[in-house]
Amino acid sequence: MSIWTSRNLKSLAVVVTAVIYLFVPCCDPSNRRSFASITFPSDRYLAVARFRTSLEPSTAASFLVQVSSSSHLRVFVSKGFWVSVCKLSLPAALIVISTMAHSLPLRSLGSQGLQVSAMGLGCMGLSRAYHPMPTEEEGINLIKQAYEIGVTFFDTADVYGPFVNEVLIGKALKVLPREKIQLATKFGNKFENGELVVRGSKEYVRQACEASLKRLDVDYIDLYYQHRVDTSVPIEETMHEMKKLVEEGKIKYVGLSEANPDTIRRAHAVHPLSAVQIEWSLWTRDVEEDIVPLCRELGIGIVVYSPLGRGFFSGKATTEQLSTEDGRQTQPRFQQENLEKNKVFYDRIAELGQKHGCTPGQLALAWVLHQGDNVVPIPGTSKVKNLEENLGALRLKLSDAELKEISDAVPVEEVAGARYPDKSYKNTYKFVDTPPYQA
Repeated sequence: MSIWTSRNLKSLAVVVTAVIYLFVPCCDPSNRRSFASITFPSDRYLAVARFRTSLEPSTAASFLVQVSSSSHLRVFVSKGFWVSVCKLSLPAALIVISTMAHSLPLRSLGSQGLQVSAMGLGCMGLSRAYHPMPTEEEGINLIKQAYEIGVTFFDTADVYGPFVNEVLIGKALKVLPREKIQLATKFGNKFENGELVVRGSKEYVRQACEASLKRLDVDYIDLYYQHRVDTSVPIEETMHEMKKLVEEGKIKYVGLSEANPDTIRRAHAVHPLSAVQIEWSLWTRDVEEDIVPLCRELGIGIVVYSPLGRGFFSGKATTEQLSTEDGRQTQPRFQQENLEKNKVFYDRIAELGQKHGCTPGQLALAWVLHQGDNVVPIPGTSKVKNLEENLGALRLKLSDAELKEISDAVPVEEVAGARYPDKSYKNTYKFVDTPPYQA
């Protein structure tokens, strides 16, 4: 006969909810939840505990305490806050509670109304580049869990795979509320005869958009970027077609990736850009000279890819060895001679992380997050535990002096190796421009 009688289970549920009340807000005492009620709606769910935030009195969080077949209690949050997997191991009664907010802070990209979770998920690694790659089922599950813990901004591109990444995202969206998701994809890079080329003609823009909509199986794309700049086509031609797609409701917002200042200004004059996607991290900061000030001047949001230096600051190739099949093996900064020189930067950030009570990756992400309220990093991962670790960066508060200390720990002029191999580097913003436009 089970010791877990209805009365005992209800008592246990009260203990669980009390622990949630005490410890979920522990990282920020000003955000302590006030206990409101416990109800017992069915045999399946032991309790529903409701909490309200002092910051958002209208928002209630429902914690569902459930017994699973594996003799664990699991606590889920339906709204407001999250506990990714909160288990009470029976009979040991060991409670493991996550301490992060389910509703991540929102950040605005541009001035056209686009709001996204303060940290997004870059999905490229679910289909290419890094190794080992997850199965499609694992990738879909990661996206679902990312949404459950507060991420609503997902980034993909037609060239990832190619094509299969968009298909995977589309399948994941089928089980998520589409209206609460901000979906970003990109066009412009494509493979022809085994070579990566860039296309930005008006005909190609429309063709690529229609194909992405079909693969994603959605009616509209929230944020549509030109992935790389086509140096043979005036940016105005590309932007006029993207503007038409906005007017037709096929895309909501427009962005560019790896575009230089002149291209950004010219594009923004045709139709307001909501975001420019750039690489920005502790060891890649050249954008601070020109792109970042321009985006702030024009009111354009900044979406940051590779904010962890392609995983370097989370320990990839330093504390964790790369597979021989991993695409980073071709990256100059991960080449053995350069990597040996660069490891000192990881060690410095790891030491500072200990000082701040966080991992090196969290500190590197927090540094990016502190660069401005219009900055949204989109680190990628294929593992839920890494995702949860990344989101932990949102709780860190850094002073100007601490930000300087972190920056000084990685002098960019001492970083060994370029950020891309030569063939890819020539398509980045410092080396591309478009011809004059003739209406």
